[in-house]
Amino acid sequence: MKKVINTSNAPAAIGPYSQAIEVNNMLFISGQIPVNPATDEIVEGGITEQTTQVFKNIKAVLAEAGYTTDNVVKTTVFLSDMGDFAAMNAVYAEQFSGAFPARSAVAVKTLPKNVLVEIETIAAR
Repeated sequence: MKKVINTSNAPAAIGPYSQAIEVNNMLFISGQIPVNPATDEIVEGGITEQTTQVFKNIKAVLAEAGYTTDNVVKTTVFLSDMGDFAAMNAVYAEQFSGAFPARSAVAVKTLPKNVLVEIETIAAR
């Protein structure tokens, strides 16, 4: 049975989807963008600040479901410009201890609200 995970500590869904769904001890987090949930605004700055906010949002959803970044097994990173990869990767590397999760990173034409980065996450117990 699937369980909807929702927290006010991460941005509310901007469409017909859930922040996350938990099923069979796995957590599937929808793509998080760099919106500050307190202001509902995109954080100021470039890819470093945006990636930092994305991980704050991911960690808030993980915490709501009782997971941590140690439970993350897979991420998919969407970038509006592959030229931002190195800066995103520097922030990304700081978010995990021990073994890094599997990851894909792709450049896309446009992201919601014209942000620079979006990351979706899968975690397992």
